[in-house]
Amino acid sequence: MDNPVWKNKEYSFFSHKKCEYFPCHQDADPDNFNCLFCYCPLYALGDKCGGNFRITTKGIKDCSSCLIPHKRENYGYITGKYQELVELMKSQGTLPPR
Repeated sequence: MDNPVWKNKEYSFFSHKKCEYFPCHQDADPDNFNCLFCYCPLYALGDKCGGNFRITTKGIKDCSSCLIPHKRENYGYITGKYQELVELMKSQGTLPPR
C-alpha cells in the first residue's frame, strides 16, 4: 500500500523527547523516533516478531538492538501483527470467551 490511511496521522506517531530515556535505543534517529510502542507489543510473538533481537545466555529475549516499533514508517507493520497476537492469546487460553 503506497499511501496507508494511517500515514501522516497524529495517532500513528508520538515522540516523547522530554523522557529521561529518550531515545532509548542506540543509533536511533531522534527526529523520527516513535515512542508510541514504548513497550513493543510484538515481544510476545517470540521469534515471529520480525525484529532484530537476540537471546541472552539466560534465555531472555533482548530487543535493545531493534528499532522496528520505533520507526515512524512501521506503525502499519506493528498493527498488522495484532491478529497474530490474538491467535497466540487464543492458543494459550488467555482471551476471554465472546
